[in-house]
Amino acid sequence: MNHYTASPTRYEQSATLYQRCGRSGVLLPKISLGLWHNFGGIDDYQRSREILRYAFDHGITHLDLANNYGPPYGSAEQTLGRVMDEDFRPYRDELFISTKAGYDMWDGPYGNWGSRKYLMASLDQSLRRMRLDYVDLFYSHRYDPDTPLEETLQALVDIVRTGKALYVGISRWPLDATRFAIQYLKERDVPLLIYQGRLNMLDRAPMDEGILQLCHESGVGFISFSPLAQGLLTDRYLNGIPEGSRMTREHFLKHEMLTPQLLQQLQAWNAEALAEGRTLAERALRWILQQQGVTSVLVGASSTAQLARNMRAVG
Repeated sequence: MNHYTASPTRYEQSATLYQRCGRSGVLLPKISLGLWHNFGGIDDYQRSREILRYAFDHGITHLDLANNYGPPYGSAEQTLGRVMDEDFRPYRDELFISTKAGYDMWDGPYGNWGSRKYLMASLDQSLRRMRLDYVDLFYSHRYDPDTPLEETLQALVDIVRTGKALYVGISRWPLDATRFAIQYLKERDVPLLIYQGRLNMLDRAPMDEGILQLCHESGVGFISFSPLAQGLLTDRYLNGIPEGSRMTREHFLKHEMLTPQLLQQLQAWNAEALAEGRTLAERALRWILQQQGVTSVLVGASSTAQLARNMRAVG
């Protein structure tokens, strides 16, 4: 692939593409690119590179990773590191790169959950894989019920103070722990930038549990992962389970999830979307972005065409 020069028109839609993250100075694209799938060591590198280029050329500045994204673990970060050296190095200050630690990453007692040792060691490893001096955002990837909250949160504070991350976030923490985190971090002048949670038309837990409201009232941004419910909120399953789909592999989606009642609901939503001149996926993404307090949605992409379709949700 030839030498990369970013599109000079990449910010032409900035008035509609970006949204302020809580009460911070950060603007995030309403559609952010998640590297959970399709960017690992088992995936075609040139295709991954093409998707990343396309995203940036169309104003998607936020790239979301975690230490164990792949497979294998760490390989999505390695892919980004290679693209940084080959394409994105001149544009580093235009990118908002996040990574996380909290799920299993390496063997032994120090490669999982929320201890200070794990979070700090993991970030050092992530920076080496991504060939970066710092990340813009570092998350505690999940709530750890056994490690004191003060230990996890103080690690995040110290990570910012060492310059290895500019902002911190939390993902999938329960309401009371989130409230504690917001106050703890605020008192130490490292305010919580953003909460990452699963929110979509089929899973409204952050709304039902009060997390989205808490974030909005506290000036904390919110970013939704799995906004299309692993493909359920697309046209892929409207006529049953297609061969070769994720549901046939019984990994993240199980056959029993697609009940007759759910299928009927998906078909009804699809009909409403078509009446609006949209796809079901576009309608699902727009629904999330219309919720008060939501900053951005994380979409995955296996092709530039798929990413382009998802971007139509924001015009």
